[in-house]
Amino acid sequence: MILVLSIILGIYLIAIGLLIYGFFKVKKYQNAGLKPQTNFTIIVPFRDEEENLPNLLRCFSELNYPNDLFEVILVDDNSKKKFQVSNFKFRISQIDNVRVSNSPKKDAISTAMQLVKTDWVVTTDADCLVPENWLLTFDNYIQQNKVSMLAGAVTYECENSFLHHFQQLDLTSLQGATIGSFGLQSAFMCNGANFAYTKSLFQDLNGFEGNSKIASGDDVFLLQKAVGLFPDEVHYLKATDAIVSTKPTEDWKTLFYQRVRWAAKTSSYQSSFGKRLGLIVFLGNLSFVVGFCSVVFSILPYYFFVLLAFSKFTIDYILLYATNRFLVKDKIKSLFLSNLLYPFFSSAVALYSLFGSYEWKGRKFTK
Repeated sequence: MILVLSIILGIYLIAIGLLIYGFFKVKKYQNAGLKPQTNFTIIVPFRDEEENLPNLLRCFSELNYPNDLFEVILVDDNSKKKFQVSNFKFRISQIDNVRVSNSPKKDAISTAMQLVKTDWVVTTDADCLVPENWLLTFDNYIQQNKVSMLAGAVTYECENSFLHHFQQLDLTSLQGATIGSFGLQSAFMCNGANFAYTKSLFQDLNGFEGNSKIASGDDVFLLQKAVGLFPDEVHYLKATDAIVSTKPTEDWKTLFYQRVRWAAKTSSYQSSFGKRLGLIVFLGNLSFVVGFCSVVFSILPYYFFVLLAFSKFTIDYILLYATNRFLVKDKIKSLFLSNLLYPFFSSAVALYSLFGSYEWKGRKFTK
């Protein structure tokens, strides 16, 4: 067993080391002070978000971007109560989602795309907040680079609770892996809460055709299709002024189901790099769990587990520290306790996602 765990640990250390290398290969971007030129349509799918939508719309009204260069399409996915749109200086419309697949969000984006007249589309979520230079940063990067798809960063607005700190650590690790994969020219993951692409690219990719049976993945599957056909035109926008913040979940059950929803699509990845990395991370976390249990039952010597845990925590911390500095600048909180719990949580999510059903926003989905 010691040999097997040692081999898994070695592979895990190499994989995370490569992501760290890739993370630093993606250079940070700052606005170049160019005059805004890009026309954007912001698509916001939503369901029962009357508490959050006004905050997002307020952010849109405060954007440092000409009102005539962007419009907003809200797509109502069968909310219980109709959301009332107020008057804004920018163009805004609200439409109902047309369901044709097992994925409400993909349907919402596809429905909105039929009304899009601009060259560029940006997607975000109703429970997000965007910074004032969000669109300006996208615009400046587009003007300076030949690009058809841009992925941006997402972080949490956390309160001082362990549940929130744990989620921030988890999301930070995902963002670090995302940026690292772009740096390695093997992008396979992004976040639809901060994602932009041209309408023509969406049409060239035939939208979400090929993965409409999978409930989530409106972002990663589109990204992987684009990387497969136009790799040089898919970039990561590593810019502080373009980081979108969202709300963490408020209980462990919702968090578990959310992560199951994210993990359930891994087996359907087109990216072989993404599949391999997912397997390596799963085995790395599972080896920690096995090592811990083996020490408890005196199957393995404790010093071996200490070495395994120290090696894993060290390489993880380097990626987390670098990513956290980019995302929030604050210190990582509840690091030790989160690192102890995370392998158990992550392993349970991965195993459950292989066969279990899950609930999300009042709906039940199966694998």
